[in-house]
Amino acid sequence: SMPSEILLKIFSYLDAVSLLCAGCVSKRFYDLANDNGIWLKLYSSCFPPKRMIWKINPPETETVSLGCAAQQDRRPGYWKKEYIFRQIAAVKTRVMQLVKPIDPQTGLPCKNREAIRASGLSWIIVLKDRNGKEHIMEQADQSFKDTSVTVFWYSAQWPCLNILATLELCGVTPLLPEQNRVTNTNRPRRRSLIAKYNLSNLTQTSVAIGADKLVQIFCLNPGLLLGLWKGKNEIAFVMASLHYHQLLERSTLGSATLQYVLSPNEPVLDDVDPEYGLHDYNLHLDMHSGTHTCMCGTFKSLFCRKDDIQSGYVRLTVVSVKDNAKHLPIIGTVGLSWRTDVLKGNVKDCYLMDVTVLDETRKPFWCFSAPVNMELSSKTSGLYDYMGHIYTTEYADSEGKVSVDFVWLEETKEYYVVNLVLYISTKKVNSWYGTNY
Repeated sequence: SMPSEILLKIFSYLDAVSLLCAGCVSKRFYDLANDNGIWLKLYSSCFPPKRMIWKINPPETETVSLGCAAQQDRRPGYWKKEYIFRQIAAVKTRVMQLVKPIDPQTGLPCKNREAIRASGLSWIIVLKDRNGKEHIMEQADQSFKDTSVTVFWYSAQWPCLNILATLELCGVTPLLPEQNRVTNTNRPRRRSLIAKYNLSNLTQTSVAIGADKLVQIFCLNPGLLLGLWKGKNEIAFVMASLHYHQLLERSTLGSATLQYVLSPNEPVLDDVDPEYGLHDYNLHLDMHSGTHTCMCGTFKSLFCRKDDIQSGYVRLTVVSVKDNAKHLPIIGTVGLSWRTDVLKGNVKDCYLMDVTVLDETRKPFWCFSAPVNMELSSKTSGLYDYMGHIYTTEYADSEGKVSVDFVWLEETKEYYVVNLVLYISTKKVNSWYGTNY
């Protein structure tokens, strides 16, 4: 029953975020919170006019207030939209400046971490049960690496796994930049779907890649780890490993229901080079536990001969068993670190692998970040320099495969990478370069 004039006066003292929240109360509040006078005042305080409207009135010249003219012939909500668009544009400009410098080693922006923070980007998981009810979990922590960010979720209030149907991984950004300084998750935000996973009959349809005394971990592609308490079939934690390549686009430009579709690469034909697309690849490889880095290195000038294209794959040998000089030690123990509100642990022989392959123009060609595990191989070491068990890691997706062999040295208690081979799909190579291998 309060008069609209009094409500407008009250609304004039609110900030932009509070106005947007007030507009969600009712139809009347929405109409009042769209008042052009209130939003023009907010707009002018953030974006002072760079020019004035001049009216010639001989023999003297006088200025007319831009605010009075701006409110005329404008639909309700016009200045609210202008305010929001300008704020978003200002953030985009700042982010674009940060992602412009490129790291020559990885082919990725040098300041991804700063760009993520400038945009206010964070990640949530949306757990949906079989009745369609949503359970939204906010990220608890994150860890930045050279080419990826690992995001952690842990809580004491997980819904029961048996009733869950899907898990959606989404990026969320504040509608207005001043929300970056506020931790209230009920403020207006935009959601962008990154990936969707099926949780129905998880333990029956998926294979655990590792376990310790407390938890069992399951891998869901792409790049998601689900930790379950042993013997309880209840969620302990969730981890996502997100590669930096196109991460900002995937986390901000999609919608709540649709993923952002990456623009296809336009192949540049090269009739001069008979082996175009088979040489001058670079690889940046990072093996880590989520917090601790085990190995990080860049390998240049990788190539494949036409005779080595077999079974639909281009073979790129990075580390060869026969070349002892290129064998690499692993720093520390290999394991996947996890934690919850009260407990923490380490799952041995599991780790996160970040692969960034650049083409001959140093453009990201094949990029992924995924949880993998090491398995004891049945074959014996044929290397005279190493006396120990051989472990292997195998990874595969629609674009290629990675095969890594390790030798465990009992005397020094460390692993050595003695074989590392990339297998890139000829379908991807042909699509990228316009070739016909």
